[in-house]
Amino acid sequence: MPRLILGGVLGGVAMWLVGFIFWGTPLSLIALSQTDAATTAALHAALAQHLGPLGTGAYPVPWPGTPQGTALYGQGPTAMVLFNTQGFANPDSASLIGGLILGIVCVLLAGFAMRMAASTLSFADRLKLVAIIAVAVTAYSDLGQPIFNHAPWGYFVYLWISDVASWIAAGAVLAWALPTPVPVAVPVSE
Repeated sequence: MPRLILGGVLGGVAMWLVGFIFWGTPLSLIALSQTDAATTAALHAALAQHLGPLGTGAYPVPWPGTPQGTALYGQGPTAMVLFNTQGFANPDSASLIGGLILGIVCVLLAGFAMRMAASTLSFADRLKLVAIIAVAVTAYSDLGQPIFNHAPWGYFVYLWISDVASWIAAGAVLAWALPTPVPVAVPVSE
């Protein structure tokens, strides 16, 4: 159990570090589309004026719950606005700490699953198992956004790559932390 906990903590740190490289450095600009200063100011003012009174939320624009909204949705443009009424620092140290804690918890959960289902596998086989599961789960959740919601491919492909890399880093630590099975000698009958 101590090795599992150590693996969960160190794997969570590895996951956090890889995530920071992808999202806490200028590398993240690969995933983002940029507007000019005037457009940014106009959008910021419009968001504050129109969504500010409604509060924090995820707003599909146009609203598809009416016949008019459905027609406008079909015509485009469309957006999903993830709106926060409160400002925060960029980068936000509270989210960095929360992200580290979330990473540790998620890797610990994966470690418990790996210990239950894959404790007899070698390091390489455990790492392959984590990598295959990481690709499968993150592909559905990340790449599903552009497929199901017509979200921008570039952002979500970048997110998917960062998620796969984070899970493989965490999985390598977990695969290392779990004890390697000792081969059992089978007596040979004469």
